Amino acid sequence: MSMGLEPAVLNALASPRRQEILRLVWREEQTAGAIHRAMPDITFGAVSLQLKGLLEAGLVEARVNEEEDKRHRYYRAKREALGPMAEMLERMWDDALWKLKLAAEMEESRRGPRPRGKKKGKKKS
Repeated sequence: MSMGLEPAVLNALASPRRQEILRLVWREEQTAGAIHRAMPDITFGAVSLQLKGLLEAGLVEARVNEEEDKRHRYYRAKREALGPMAEMLERMWDDALWKLKLAAEMEESRRGPRPRGKKKGKKKS
């Protein structure tokens, strides 16, 4: 049974970062800045690039806020573009195991230096 999704849609959904952006804009529209703040481990430029991929695949739509002198774009998921797969994504996003899997995949695909953690051990007196 084929869901009839375009290859561009399937390709867009193959990225854990694009899946996370889609989740962030699923229920309410967000600016690129708000999306970046929710994903602080990647650059703003990387968020913009992922948004472009989602726009080109038809999975999100963007609008310009006329009151803010057209400086901010607001992004929202186009649920209808996913058809029956939209419900499956919602169930997946609510699943705690999926959240852990996503965090691991995003860490694995991370580029650049790793954040430094506090060193564990005893203090020398």
